[in-house]
Parts: sequence; structure tokens; C-alpha cells
Amino acid sequence: MGGLTDPDIGQYLLRDEGEVVVDEVRHHWTAYVRAVLELALAGALLATTPFVHIDLAWLPMLVAGAIALHGTYLALGEHMDRFVITNMRVFRVHGVFSRQHATMPLSRILDITVSKPFVGRIFGYGHFCFESAAQEQGLRDIRFVGRPNERDHAIQRVVQRSGLRGPKVIN
Repeated sequence: MGGLTDPDIGQYLLRDEGEVVVDEVRHHWTAYVRAVLELALAGALLATTPFVHIDLAWLPMLVAGAIALHGTYLALGEHMDRFVITNMRVFRVHGVFSRQHATMPLSRILDITVSKPFVGRIFGYGHFCFESAAQEQGLRDIRFVGRPNERDHAIQRVVQRSGLRGPKVIN
């Protein structure tokens, strides 16, 4: 059951090459709001069942079950979506039933845009947009990143330590 609820980041690491995880980023709690609202709606609908005629009681139960399944799928999708920063690259693993894996070497990162919407500034999350030399890339938008400034600094430190942006200039 663990394989269904955990993306197992370790299997994607190049351990023979000395790759280590610098940060594993899970979604901020606000990403789960829609799923929680759907589950609450399913619970409220299920609570109406005793007040419905016995011949039609199956209908709110069926609808509540469908909404609850969808809410659970949304929550699991958010939980399975991980963004990982290593000493060699950044990658994202996501998907509930099928898994997608997108990776970008640190040397290909040209620019990182961090956007923090008003609500994100209040609750402490933001969104990353990665730019690389490639026109189409598998890793571009990472949404609902908690503590985005700290994560951006972590990426910048790893890039700097790897020597990809040139030597440190000391005046």
C-alpha cells in the first residue's frame, strides 16, 4: 500500500554518482483545500440521507460516495506530487495511478521566477517557473511551494556550489 501513497523519491536518485537530496518539497497545505471541501460536501450530503424518503436514500449516498472518491483522488494527487532539489538536478515526480517524472540538470536552469500571489504571501506559499534553453520542457511550473524564498535560495546555493555560475568573486 505504501507504493500507492508514497512516490519513493529514492528510486530516482543517481546514488552511484553521489547524488543526494538537498530538499524534497511537498505541496503547501493550501493545495489540499479543494479536496477537503469536496470531502466536507460528501459528508454533508451523506448526513441528509436520513431525511430522504427510503426509496430514494440510495441517491444521496451514491452521489456522496462519488464526490468523496473524487476528493480523495485530488488529495492523493497533491500528496504524490513532489519537487526534489538534489546536488545535481531538480526533478518532479507526480501522478496517482501512473507516474510522470520530469528532470532538469542544474546546468540547464537559466532562470527561476518565483511568484507569490496575495493569498500566497499571507499563507507562505508561492509558485516556481523554471526557464531553460529548451522550448518545451517537462519541468516548468511548480505550484504551491511552501517557503518559496528558502527553496529558491537552496537551489541558488546548489548551483553556486557546483561551479555552474562561475567562481565566487571576492572584493
